[in-house]
Amino acid sequence: MATPNEKLAESLDVLKKLQHGGRRVFRSDDLSRVHRERLIENGFLQEVMKGWLISANPHARAGDSTPWYASFWEFCARYCGERFGDQWHLSAEQSLWFHGERTIIPNQVVVCSPRGTNHTIELRFGTSLYDLKETGMPPLENLVIRDGLRLFSPPASLVGVAESFFARNPVESQVVLASLGDVSELLRLLLNGGHSAKAGYIAGALRRIGQPEQADEIIRTMKSAGYDVREKDPLEAGNTFARPQAAVAPVVGRVQMLWTMMREDVAAVFPKPPGLPKDRNSYLHSVDEIYRSDAYHSLSIEGYTVTPDLIEKVRQGDWDPDHDEKDRQSRDALAARGYWQAFQAVKDVVGKVIAGGDAANLARDAHKEWYREMFQPCVRAGLIGAGDLAGYRNMPVYLRTSRYVPPRWEAVRDAMPALFDLLESEQEPAVRAVLGHWMFGYIHPYPDGNGRMARFLMNVMLASGGYPWTVIRVEDRDDYLHALDSASIDTDIKPFAQFIERSMRRSQKRGSRRELIFPAPQERYSSSRDVVAFSGQDGDRQVRCAISREALDDHFHGDHRNKLDMFRENRSAIEEITRRKYLFGNLEPDKSVLVRTADIRS
Repeated sequence: MATPNEKLAESLDVLKKLQHGGRRVFRSDDLSRVHRERLIENGFLQEVMKGWLISANPHARAGDSTPWYASFWEFCARYCGERFGDQWHLSAEQSLWFHGERTIIPNQVVVCSPRGTNHTIELRFGTSLYDLKETGMPPLENLVIRDGLRLFSPPASLVGVAESFFARNPVESQVVLASLGDVSELLRLLLNGGHSAKAGYIAGALRRIGQPEQADEIIRTMKSAGYDVREKDPLEAGNTFARPQAAVAPVVGRVQMLWTMMREDVAAVFPKPPGLPKDRNSYLHSVDEIYRSDAYHSLSIEGYTVTPDLIEKVRQGDWDPDHDEKDRQSRDALAARGYWQAFQAVKDVVGKVIAGGDAANLARDAHKEWYREMFQPCVRAGLIGAGDLAGYRNMPVYLRTSRYVPPRWEAVRDAMPALFDLLESEQEPAVRAVLGHWMFGYIHPYPDGNGRMARFLMNVMLASGGYPWTVIRVEDRDDYLHALDSASIDTDIKPFAQFIERSMRRSQKRGSRRELIFPAPQERYSSSRDVVAFSGQDGDRQVRCAISREALDDHFHGDHRNKLDMFRENRSAIEEITRRKYLFGNLEPDKSVLVRTADIRS
């Protein structure tokens, strides 16, 4: 008789075959009831609605939206194909967002079909699909298929949206207009539909973005066909962000416009750059000194459990995967070693930058080396294939819990050179640092490690203005990710610029009261105080710390148990609570840190 594990393995084999080619969305009847229920129970499948399932990660946290956002568009394509056959398409607005490389998961997607019922279908995490009934399908030549989705073509999208769309969506409108190159197809739609008013405001938009020849061609052709065309600019004042070259890839036009749109907000937040350091050796020494703190925080932000002891072990060269099986298999140790190797490569670039080298060109040439160094230990240990060091991703990626979805992998090859061109042409070091960091994450060029790479790039650009190496603290992770989302989803860079500026000022002060670590806690029980006492380290200064017996009993089930054993079993959690109190300046009169039961409740 098969064991439960053998039965699960059999169900997983069925699922693997269904997932061939990257498929994530399935009809319930694609699997037998037994396999379906077993896979749902073990977390490998989730139900979207009756009759529809998506792949899931059994280790994902409860309420994690990532599996749904990763499957959203495939679900829309498969569901609509199943229900409407080929008699459906997305709205002109949604089509234009796609063509403009706006990759955010919408709260609601509008699907148009003669078979629609004007009904809202509620989906997961507050998303929905509205099936709008229309009288008939548009001509086939006005539609394109992209990743299974039936979209209006770029010219048909521009003609299909209302005039107000241009003012409400200036980036996408301008990106698509700039990508046209030729307006013949656009003119055909305008002429055949008798759209004289549309011709007027599309011509006005083209003239606004620096395409006067195309604007004139539309006006002259419409008038020659007998239409009275009055040119009108639909873009609001201040919403023209760049003059992109004609026929650039949409993703290139988008990153150029976003950069132009955001740069003034960044420049307004940052103080003037100090200038390149006169004492370059001292600056590089400060980078060396901050490594341990930077590694701890940067790796912890990404979800690795990295202790100061492990970081120091790697730094001292004691990490030995060839002879130590524990080192070879430890995901956290591999990440720490890779970070150390990449940090050295980045520091080498920083040295060239503060000596007067061009930061953008140096980073353009070196960033792929940083990536290789970061993941070389994983290749060496056999955890990933050597081909993963090849370069930019060739697959879609998704950000945990975020509605923002990075560009298609095919667009990355155009977007990354455009990013480095923008870095090279930008004169303000702070703008290079903030927008370089955000836009690297926005493009997300690699399968993994993009956050660490973005922070490396930020610090190289900060060095070009003489700003200090800046650490993003793990305790600020939520604020950091929310600020990134504000820029990526709402195109509001201010929260992120302000966040980086505050982090930079903390590093600038660097009496580094905010870097409490625990390399050698030396825990001991004090019966006179009824606490477990231990030590923390803030730079060269030792910080006395303690947790009360009451806190151990109340929150770590320490009743009638040895308090030192309880401390050791829950060390990571206790150290994090202690660190938080220290960082907020919640100290005892003698400058020590005492964790009480009320601190854990709060």
